This record gives sequence, C-alpha cells and structure tokens, in this order.
Amino acid sequence: MATKVTFTVDDATIGRLQEASSRLAISKSEVVREAIQEFYERIGRLSERERLSMLRTLDAFFAHRPPGGSRAVDRELKELREARRSGGRGHRRKP
Repeated sequence: MATKVTFTVDDATIGRLQEASSRLAISKSEVVREAIQEFYERIGRLSERERLSMLRTLDAFFAHRPPGGSRAVDRELKELREARRSGGRGHRRKP
C-alpha cells in the first residue's frame, strides 16, 4: 500500500533527486524510499567522523602510561587487596 505525502525541500535537493532518478533509471519515489531505508539502517551507528574521533580518544588514552610504570600499579593493587581483606582502608580492627 502506498501513501501519498507532501514534503518541502530546497531546490538543490530537488536537483539531486532528479539527477539520481535519471542516473539510476528509477522513479523519484523509489530514490526517496531507498534513501530513507539506508538512512534508517544507519540510525544508531557511528558516522565515519564520530568513529575516527573515538579512535583518536582511545589512542590518546592508551598512549598515556600511569606514573611509576607497572610496578607502581602492582603496588597499588596489592595495597587495595590487603585493605579489602582487613575490612577497608579506614577500618580499625577490634582488639
């Protein structure tokens, strides 16, 4: 079932629609249907620009090494584990 609708678009968009219809040898309605379907399928996906931006952020994050290197990290993890076993960092043991 087809439903007739009315949209207002600028002249440049009409030109692109007409050119796409002519080059693909399909109706303007088919161009619009396919364009909407492709747009709908991209909803929720990252654009190329967003993807590259996120990759740059991750690269910067992983390039940063914690001060003191892995030994400092290992030492801090050991302290945290010991604190958890003893009831927490500020916990006082009962006599």
